[in-house]
Amino acid sequence: MKGVVVSLLSILQTAFELGLIGSLTVLALFLSYTMLGVCDLSTDGCFTLGAAVGAVVAISGHPWLSLPAAMCAGVLSGFVTALLQTKLGIDSLLAGIIVNTGLYSINIAVMGGASLLNMNKTETVFTMLKKLLADTAVSNLYKLLVGLIAVALVIWFLSVFLRTRLGLAIHATGDNPDMVRSSSINPAFTTIVGLCISGSLTALSGCLLAQSQKSVNIDIGSGMVTIALASLLIGRAFAPKGSIPLKAVGAVIGAVVFRLVYAVALRLNMPAFMLKLVSSVIVIIAIAGPYLKARYPELHRRLTHARQKGGAGHA
Repeated sequence: MKGVVVSLLSILQTAFELGLIGSLTVLALFLSYTMLGVCDLSTDGCFTLGAAVGAVVAISGHPWLSLPAAMCAGVLSGFVTALLQTKLGIDSLLAGIIVNTGLYSINIAVMGGASLLNMNKTETVFTMLKKLLADTAVSNLYKLLVGLIAVALVIWFLSVFLRTRLGLAIHATGDNPDMVRSSSINPAFTTIVGLCISGSLTALSGCLLAQSQKSVNIDIGSGMVTIALASLLIGRAFAPKGSIPLKAVGAVIGAVVFRLVYAVALRLNMPAFMLKLVSSVIVIIAIAGPYLKARYPELHRRLTHARQKGGAGHA
């Protein structure tokens, strides 16, 4: 019994660690998709870019510098994506696909032509905190603490930034770009700023995940946009209305819940290749659920009417 409890706690801890790190990508999507109204499909490539840049900088002996380096790389990714949309007239979905495709080659180049980087002997922000917490009661929670600190700082930043004039303009651009344009605010500028910040958060998430698992694979970001979207939609169930901080916390909860679902699926011996299908099903349920719920009264009336008509016909 004790072994089962220990195993369960270990699974929960891992789910929370991965959920917190992944929630940074969810918060990036919260900014770009919810606030700005742009579904950035370059997320997968940007996530890998952050992981690759962070790993290379950490391997060179600068673990703390790896975080801002990864975020700067994410800013560049977001800038290019926004530039394609705002200055070259390319559809936002197509722009994301183009950047995501191009980033595959760039990520390989950043990793020195390799598809895998090993960081087993590399000092990271996680190993540094682990040494700092050695011989303390929370020595085994160093990954969780890093995730909590990062998430808390990002939520604080978004809460403050989105209340500024520029932040409000970004939100307004997502709601009504024509109104923003008539208010002498350049929607192209707000889109660029929003996607640059979103890209930096996505890259930071990739950097932390790479340092957490001590390796970078070229496919580390595969499916991240689906996972982040699913987590964001799940988070709306916990905070459908309210302030920006409350909605951001809801997005984080959604990321953790999603990882718990993953953990349950793995616990049930589901093959790893089926997890992408699980992600897709969760997204479908999260998107279609509110729609079907809104349509339920009408469907119920139609079914009742059909039964009554059928009963009258038999009579």
